[in-house]
Amino acid sequence: MTDNGARPGGDAVGETVIGPYAVIGPDVKIGAGVKIGPHAVIEGRTTLADGVQVGPCAVLGTAPQDLKYAGEPTELIIGERTVVREFANISRGTAATGRTVVGSDCLIMAYAHIAHDCRVGNGVIMANCVNLAGHVEIGDFATIGGVVPVHQFVRIGAYSMIGGGYRVSMDVPPFCLAGGYPLKVASLNLVGLRRRGFSGERLDNLEKAFHFLYREPGAVSTKARAIMETDGWGEEARQLASFILESRRGAVC
Repeated sequence: MTDNGARPGGDAVGETVIGPYAVIGPDVKIGAGVKIGPHAVIEGRTTLADGVQVGPCAVLGTAPQDLKYAGEPTELIIGERTVVREFANISRGTAATGRTVVGSDCLIMAYAHIAHDCRVGNGVIMANCVNLAGHVEIGDFATIGGVVPVHQFVRIGAYSMIGGGYRVSMDVPPFCLAGGYPLKVASLNLVGLRRRGFSGERLDNLEKAFHFLYREPGAVSTKARAIMETDGWGEEARQLASFILESRRGAVC
């Protein structure tokens, strides 16, 4: 992270570039190699790590859309190399947690909205017009299809994928592919898992756990507890079972 020494019109490799008519607030911190498109607005205590790209007309770090917000100093932090496309909006946090965080290497497509106090992991892809309400948590390498609204306080597990156009009102377990009305777990996110290097015993253990949880008779929570209490399932299977057991809103199944 470097000081805000950007100059308009710079074109050298690795140089921070701010496009015409962009508005940058006095408390914004901008890293090396950041690219900010024309007419973008970045306000508040916002930090853009090295290599972040902000599309034209994106709005970052503005006050949260929360009636309880009373002007307290809060933050927005965006990790390295994350791309925020045109007209996307990301609010800073509230007093509840103090910050909104988007990880590194994410792709936030056009018109997406990330509300106050959200936690978005690394490598997350949010397609066009995804809307996250406040306090949503998204695990690493999750993918959310276009035009998906996500209810406040929902958790979306790592390596999961949600099909486009579906409403998310309950937690989505990690490693899974979800879709339909109402939202259901359809299968493991096998394509995404293989792309991320899952193979061999890791994938076998997940497939065994998925079949046990979602294809065999009995309550999913009871079977998740059985995975946690017995050996031989593997680390990823235990992560899946633990996520289900820790869900406060209930996990889709």
